[in-house]
Amino acid sequence: MDVVREVALKIIYKIDKEKAYSNIVLDETIKEYRNKLDDRDIGFISELVYGVITWKLTLDEIIKKYSKIKLKKISPWILNIIRMGIYQIVFLDKVPKSAAVNESVNLAKRYGHKSSSNFVNAILRKIEKKDYEELFSIEDNIERISKTTAMPIWIVEELLKQKDIKKVEKICKNSNIKPRVTIRINKLKTNKEELEKLLEERNITYQEGKLEDFLILDKIKGIENLDIFQKGYFTIQDEGAGLIAFALEVKPNETVLDACSSPGGKTTYLAEIMQNKGEIYAWDLHEHRIRLVEENAKRLGISIIHTKCQDATLYKEEYKEKFDKILLDVPCSGSGVLKRKPDIKWKRKKEDIQELVQTQKTILETCSKYLKEKGELIYATCSIFDEENQKVIEEFLQKNSNFKQVKMNIQKYENYIDEKGNIQLYQGIENDGFFISKLCKK
Repeated sequence: MDVVREVALKIIYKIDKEKAYSNIVLDETIKEYRNKLDDRDIGFISELVYGVITWKLTLDEIIKKYSKIKLKKISPWILNIIRMGIYQIVFLDKVPKSAAVNESVNLAKRYGHKSSSNFVNAILRKIEKKDYEELFSIEDNIERISKTTAMPIWIVEELLKQKDIKKVEKICKNSNIKPRVTIRINKLKTNKEELEKLLEERNITYQEGKLEDFLILDKIKGIENLDIFQKGYFTIQDEGAGLIAFALEVKPNETVLDACSSPGGKTTYLAEIMQNKGEIYAWDLHEHRIRLVEENAKRLGISIIHTKCQDATLYKEEYKEKFDKILLDVPCSGSGVLKRKPDIKWKRKKEDIQELVQTQKTILETCSKYLKEKGELIYATCSIFDEENQKVIEEFLQKNSNFKQVKMNIQKYENYIDEKGNIQLYQGIENDGFFISKLCKK
C-alpha cells in the first residue's frame, strides 16, 4: 500500500469533512507519520493536498463528465481518491498515468468496496490532459474563468465589478501559482551578509527581495528544522505581509499598537525595525493565538512586545491617545492569499463579506481613538475586494475629518500606489494580495 498517497488522502478528507485549515492538518498529520516519511514523501504529500484543494472545482467538473453518479452521492473517500487521481494525471507531468490509476484503485479497495475500485478505475482510465484544456472553449466568460482557474463564481463576479475580464482572469489564474518561500532577516541577531553566507554553507540558493530585509529561497524543504531558523536568524514571511509593517515607519522608543497581531509576523517585524527599543502592545481575541506571538518573539530575541487578549472592536478609555503608531491588519476574506490557503475559497461565502466589513469598520473607528495627535495608522487586509479596502477607508474619512490619508513613499513599490495613496497588491509570482492604507491624525 502506498503510504504517501494514503496520508495525503486522510489529510484531504479531514480538510473537506471537518472544514479544517489545510496548513494545520498537513503539519499535524506529517508529524504523526514523520518516522515513515522522508523529505521527498512530504513534498509529494504537500503537492497532492494543496493541488486537490486548490483545483477542487475543476477536478469535480472533469468527474461530472465521466460519472453517471452525482458527486454528492459518491462516498467522500472515493470522491477524494478520484480527485487525487485526476490531479496527478492532468497537472503532474512527473507521475505516470499508470501509477496514478493503479495507486488510486488500491486506495479505493481499502476505503470502499469492489464496485468502488471498479468505479475509480473506469473513470481514471478515461482521463486525459485534454479534459482540462476543453474547459477553455467555454463561451461564457464567468463560467470559463471559474472552471479553468477553479475559482467560485461569486469571487469572479465580485472581481468583475472592479476590473475588466482580462485582469480578472489573470488574478484568478495567479491565485493557483505555487507560493515561494520568502524569509525576513532578523537584524537583531544577524545581518544580510552573514545570513546569506549561512544559507550558502547549507547549499540553499536564494534571490533578493524588493525590500532590503527579505530573501526568496529556492526549493527549500523542512525550513523550520534548520538550526538558523530555530536560533531566530530569520522569519518565514511573505514580502507583501512584511510591507504592511514596513509602511508604518516605526522608530525606536515609540509606543505602538498592533491590534490584530497573531501569529506575530508583522508584530515582530515592527520590533526589529524599532531595534527592540520602545513598547509594542499586541492584541488578539484568543489566548492560543496570543501564545503564537509570544513564541515568535521569544525565538527572535524580542522583549518589547506586551501581549494581551483584547477585542479590538471594544473601546477602552485607558488607551485613548496612548499610541504613536497603530497597525490594524484587520480580519478579512483572505481573498489575497488563496495560493497559500486555497481552502478559503470553499469556506467563504459572498454573505460573509458584509459581516467582515462591519467588523473592519468597527475596529478602525475604535482603534483610531487610541492614536496621539500627529500619530499614524496603517489599515491593511489580505483581501482584493474594494468593499473591504478602499470603501472602508473612504467611509471612515467622511466621518472623521480629524484624519487625512498619507501617500506612502516606498521605493520599488511606487507603481502599486494609487492616486489616493493606497497600495493594492494582487496575487502574483512575487507576492500575495494585500491592501495597505496610511492615515494620519491631524
